[in-house]
Amino acid sequence: MTSASERRPGWPAMYDGQRRVLRDLIVHGDRSRVELARRMDVSRASLSRITRELIDLGLVAEGAIQYSATRGRPSELVHVRAGAASFAGFKLTGTDLYAVVTDLSATVIAEYEEPLASTEPEAVADQIAAVAGRILDGVPLAAAIGVCLAGDVFERDGVQLVERSSFLGWSSTPLRDLVESRVDLPVTVSNDVVSLTAGHHWFGAGVGAETLVVYGLGAGIGAGVVVHDEVHTGAHGRSGHVGHSRVEGEGRPCALGHVDCIHSFVTMGSICFNAGVDDTEYDAVLARARAGEPTALAAFALAAEALGVVIADAVNTIDPEKVLITGEGVDMVGLAPERLRQGLRAELEQVDLDSVVIELPGFSFSDYARGAAVSAMRELI
Repeated sequence: MTSASERRPGWPAMYDGQRRVLRDLIVHGDRSRVELARRMDVSRASLSRITRELIDLGLVAEGAIQYSATRGRPSELVHVRAGAASFAGFKLTGTDLYAVVTDLSATVIAEYEEPLASTEPEAVADQIAAVAGRILDGVPLAAAIGVCLAGDVFERDGVQLVERSSFLGWSSTPLRDLVESRVDLPVTVSNDVVSLTAGHHWFGAGVGAETLVVYGLGAGIGAGVVVHDEVHTGAHGRSGHVGHSRVEGEGRPCALGHVDCIHSFVTMGSICFNAGVDDTEYDAVLARARAGEPTALAAFALAAEALGVVIADAVNTIDPEKVLITGEGVDMVGLAPERLRQGLRAELEQVDLDSVVIELPGFSFSDYARGAAVSAMRELI
């Protein structure tokens, strides 16, 4: 079987110069040829040839006129034709499949969700292929498919594998090959928080940051890392594992038996446990905390402080320009901001607390699927 990087039906074969220019326009928006030539460090003649080729491919176009502050010749701005190609993105949980279709600007043009018929890998691949066939039917230039899930994704002996996906019960699962054998498109498979990070780095709150950390909070906690303007996945697909770092306090026992690790406090299930209720009652605990009930507030405060410790470790290790906190379980930040700062303050080394830039971008569950589509786009381009 050919790999996703070798087999690209529908997507034009492109050389590096074309990809670099297209990538710059996708991420940073309209530019003049003069500015593109400067950023790409190529001659204006070479840049004109590249943009002409991309125009001929239908991927970019010329638009508005940019007038110079001096009396120099005005320039036509080059921009991406966002509707020229489409990408499908999938997010898998242990029970459901979420899907989106995006254009080249990562704008979601269609959303879909359904329960997983089975968690058996072959059945999941069948379902992804069937849904992809429906949602990509009739779209302009279906270019690639991205799939994300909780788990480690890396290559072993030339085969990409999903490892330790606890929600699906998978280990050493060749999901990319299974899906690619069923669709006529390149497929990218990645960790779900890594996909969120890819989406924010190119199209969200992380645009322009060459070093970035993104935390995804929900049923678990994961992190995505951008270093030198590239999403870093690690040698074995395990970058961003932060859940078993030890902190002070005692909370919910984690899968390894710890009662004092990040998993013991920060996940939605742990917040419920520490507030004395079942995992399914997060919304009720949140309502109690917002009403000022002490036990619920204490559970969110413990979570916020533990999260502050994790962020401080990333700042000490990576020194990111920005930290993003997202996911369905971010309420601790608003409920206990001082405890978050307390965790940060306790662990930061020679760093001014106020210099740490933390943002909470808006979130919907389809953001995971959108991130998977962006991951597919990044691999293609």
